[in-house]
Amino acid sequence: MTDAKRIIPCLDVKVVDGQPSVVKGVKFVDLKRQGDPVEFAIRYDEQGADELVFLDITASHEGRKTMVDVARRTAQEVSIPFAVGGGIGTVEGIIEILDAGADKVGINTAALKDPELIKNASKAVGSDRITVAIDARRNPLLKDGANVFRLEDGSEAWFEVVIYGGRTPVDIDAVDWARRVEELGAGEILLTSMDRDGTNDGYDIPLTRAVSEAVTIPVIASGGAANPEHMLAAFKEAGADAALAAGIFHRGEYTVRESKEYLRSHGIAVNLD
Repeated sequence: MTDAKRIIPCLDVKVVDGQPSVVKGVKFVDLKRQGDPVEFAIRYDEQGADELVFLDITASHEGRKTMVDVARRTAQEVSIPFAVGGGIGTVEGIIEILDAGADKVGINTAALKDPELIKNASKAVGSDRITVAIDARRNPLLKDGANVFRLEDGSEAWFEVVIYGGRTPVDIDAVDWARRVEELGAGEILLTSMDRDGTNDGYDIPLTRAVSEAVTIPVIASGGAANPEHMLAAFKEAGADAALAAGIFHRGEYTVRESKEYLRSHGIAVNLD
């Protein structure tokens, strides 16, 4: 087993004019079309990405069938592992995506509404193929029982889980939920800061550090990366196992290889083969 840190481009997919398209927004809104998801996947495979994540943000029945097709086409074109998430709420749906060629499936809202789905899915297909996505935001209104953290500006907050693509806060502590999903059999956690998504302000280090320290399974940092320096902080300061990014790669500001070369030059083990 390697201790190399992973760099994972994220492809948010929405059906636009009848065709699947990669989109990018800020704090989960103001989405702008970027291009065909499979073409992006091929590009990132060539750049040396360790894995890919596709997130179906329409999460409708039509979107689900679209993602099955995207998974099938991607499996034919790329050699690196990839995960598909968004709107998948049954073991049967998970198996359908895996059978189409995905290596992992991400579950989020459905897992929180029915935690037994994590256990049942892990038993059915193996923990290593189940990623639980946790979207969280800072909540300065402190409450009893929450894990409270002192932030960069000296203020205090706890991290609240949000579901349905960031639209619905659920009054559940993200750190406690992370511990629970590990107990239920999740193989890794995809942790997205809603506060930082698309802002280019860097990952939420206190959030990422809190979850990374609370669990033993891998944690993927997500939300806010604008440069390799932000990835370095996620690894060195927050203990993340992988860094996910979207806009900086989609816009061509950095390639995956450039990011890895920077990280290696600063003492982070990465795969550059």
